[in-house]
Amino acid sequence: MSAVCLGVPGRIVALTGAPDLRMGTVDFDGVRRPVCLAYTPEAEVGDYVIVHVGFAISQVDEVEAARTLEVLRAIPDALAGELGPEFAP
Repeated sequence: MSAVCLGVPGRIVALTGAPDLRMGTVDFDGVRRPVCLAYTPEAEVGDYVIVHVGFAISQVDEVEAARTLEVLRAIPDALAGELGPEFAP
């Protein structure tokens, strides 16, 4: 069985890191993770981003983030597989 890699939406709650490596803390429905924001240089605190393997790969609006999260919740173990056991049912 092959693994599926997903992009998970989250909200940026803090900006961190050095100017040459833009980082942030992203909240995924209560679970916070450090994320590299190098690919989303316009993203600011409060913005929603799609995160894949620790990198924000695009910005989305709040409605699209909620819609995507709803779909991911319908896939068994999708969020736990991407973000850790905090998302296990």
